[in-house]
Amino acid sequence: MEKLNQIFQKHINEGKYPGVQWKINFNNKNYEGKVGYKNLETEEIIEEDTIYRIWSMTKPIVAVAAMQLIENEQMSLDDPIDKYLPEFSNLKVLKDEENISITTFLKNPPTIKDLFLHTAGFSYNFLNDSIGKEYEKIKLFQSSTSSLEEEILLLSKVPLLFQPSTKWRYSVSMDVLARILEVVLQEPLQVILEKQIFSPLYMKDTSFFINKNNTHRLMKSYEFDYVENKLTEIIADPQKIGTYGYPISNNQYARGGHGLYSTTVDYMSFANMLHSGKSKDGKKIIDKKTINFMTKNLLSPSFFPIEILSIGTIKDKDYVNDLDAYGWGLGFRTLVDRSKNSNLGSIGEFGWSGAAATYFLVDPVKNISAVLMTQVLNADSNLKKDFYRFIYTNL
Repeated sequence: MEKLNQIFQKHINEGKYPGVQWKINFNNKNYEGKVGYKNLETEEIIEEDTIYRIWSMTKPIVAVAAMQLIENEQMSLDDPIDKYLPEFSNLKVLKDEENISITTFLKNPPTIKDLFLHTAGFSYNFLNDSIGKEYEKIKLFQSSTSSLEEEILLLSKVPLLFQPSTKWRYSVSMDVLARILEVVLQEPLQVILEKQIFSPLYMKDTSFFINKNNTHRLMKSYEFDYVENKLTEIIADPQKIGTYGYPISNNQYARGGHGLYSTTVDYMSFANMLHSGKSKDGKKIIDKKTINFMTKNLLSPSFFPIEILSIGTIKDKDYVNDLDAYGWGLGFRTLVDRSKNSNLGSIGEFGWSGAAATYFLVDPVKNISAVLMTQVLNADSNLKKDFYRFIYTNL
């Protein structure tokens, strides 16, 4: 495993990452490593219990909590979202995706299933479309003090980009789903996740809030500047993910699509659970059949290839769509074509990543779970690719 640390050290030496921490579980054997710093300026090294902003790796956790409600028949995948959120009952959709001012009526309202699948018609502020630009105008999710309820009310006033169930667009839909959890269970999202996932999985350092005694454990966030070819402070330009609120010590803060803090130990506990649906001491979190359903591709071939085109993405000869080999399930990417993945991985390997280059995968066929943590926005994707390649060529 020292070889993997050496691979990561090369990325650090090139000035692309401050440090990296990782865990792999293969056939119930644990491997782990860490290299580099959690703060370049102070040269504090990464510790076993270093905390990370996991950004969109919040989404799979919210997806599991939501599927628990489906299992318990407290809501259905076919329910329209306005059944729980009446603010969306007058939702409109753009007649032309390029023109924000002309809207039309929905043919069908977005459903709970659309939220999971990112087919509801929502977008993200960092995506290159007219609705993303509108989210930026209203500063959606950029506050560090607003409630999830307030943000979803703000979102409900913006039309959808396209008719639900007609396209795939990575989006804020998991934030809408998280708000529905709050409405159904009549509790704040923080409490729901603690009760249903964090406590039974002993994820003691996973939360939307870091206690003041633990702030020193947080890895500093950086952004990679491709012009200067170096790590910088976060660049807060319009339509950049770095503008999103991500407070350290607001214990009322919650989001469905980002916002959680975690550690490699905690997230590995979550990833390992996704093999069986149970905690390591046998507590049932979710049914294994439900996991199998969540992690298979549920998109029709007409939606492929799925991809995330951020502002500034240039489709030149060097452009690679990391999702080309993948389909999408209920909250997870899932591998459907190994030939588009350098013939690596197993069909059905699933997981997700975060904006600051955090990443995880679960391979039920080969009995692998893996977690990679660092903190770089706009990061070079070769770190993740090297991690993946190492796993499938060495294990």
